[in-house]
Amino acid sequence: MSSGSYIRRPNRPLQFYAALFLIVLYVPVLFLPLFSFNDSIYVRFPMSGFTFQWYIELLDRTQVWDSLMNSIKVGVTTAIISTGLGILAAKAITRYRIPGRGPVVGFIMLPLVVPGIIFGVALLVLISRLGIPLSLYTVTAGHIIVCLPFAIATLIPRFEGFNKSVEEASADLGENAWWTFWRITFPIMLPGILASLLLTFTVSFDEFIMAFFLSGTDATLPMYIWGQLRFPQAFPSILALASIILLVSFILVFLGQWINRNAHSDSLESSTDT
Repeated sequence: MSSGSYIRRPNRPLQFYAALFLIVLYVPVLFLPLFSFNDSIYVRFPMSGFTFQWYIELLDRTQVWDSLMNSIKVGVTTAIISTGLGILAAKAITRYRIPGRGPVVGFIMLPLVVPGIIFGVALLVLISRLGIPLSLYTVTAGHIIVCLPFAIATLIPRFEGFNKSVEEASADLGENAWWTFWRITFPIMLPGILASLLLTFTVSFDEFIMAFFLSGTDATLPMYIWGQLRFPQAFPSILALASIILLVSFILVFLGQWINRNAHSDSLESSTDT
C-alpha cells in the first residue's frame, strides 16, 4: 500500500477515554440549567414542573446587576492590562535572547500551577502591610496575576508563526519601531489579541478566590452568588444566574479559541506559501 493511500485507523480506546472524560466533566454541570427551570426551590428528581419564574426574578434584583457591572469592570480592565503585558512578554520571549529564559518563563507561568488560595493569602498580607484598602482595584490586581499567563500562552504561538521579514522590510523602508508595531505587527497579531482578550475576560469574570480575599464592600458576581447560597429561597435564582454565566462563558471561550486557531492556521499557510 502506498503512502498516499494509507488511512489512519481510529484509536478506539482513546476515543472511549475522551468520551468518558467529557461525560464526567460536563454532565454534572448540565444539571445547573436543567434545575433552573424546575418549579421548586428543592433540587431533586422528579422535577415538580417547568417554569421561567427564576429567570424573571433576576430582573428585579438590583444587587445582581450591581455585582454584574463590578465583574464587567474588573474583567474588561484585567483583559486589557493582561493582554497588553502579554504582548510585550510574548514578543520578548520569542524575539530576543533573554538570560535565564527558561526560569523567567516558568516564573511568569507560575500562577497556572500554584493554587489560587496561596496567591490570595499572599496578596492580602502584602496589601494589608501596605495599608491599601480592599476594593475593586485590589481585585483587579489579583486577577491580572491570574490572567497574565493565559494571555502569554495565547499570544506566544502567534509570535512564533509571525514572519519577521515583514517587520525587517518595514525597518528597511525607514519606519521606526513604534509605527512598525502599529502598522505591521498589530494588524497581523489582531486575531491572537482578540482571543487573549476574550479568554482573560472570561477567566477574570469567573474568578472567585482572588475576589474572596481582595474584595471590599463592592462584590463581584461570583462573590454575590457565594453569599446567596446561604438562603434556600434564593437558590433557584442562583441556578438561573449560573446557567446564564455558563452559557456566556462557553461562548466567549469557544469564540476566543476559534479565532486563535483559525488565525494560527492562516499564518502557517501564508508562511508555507512564501
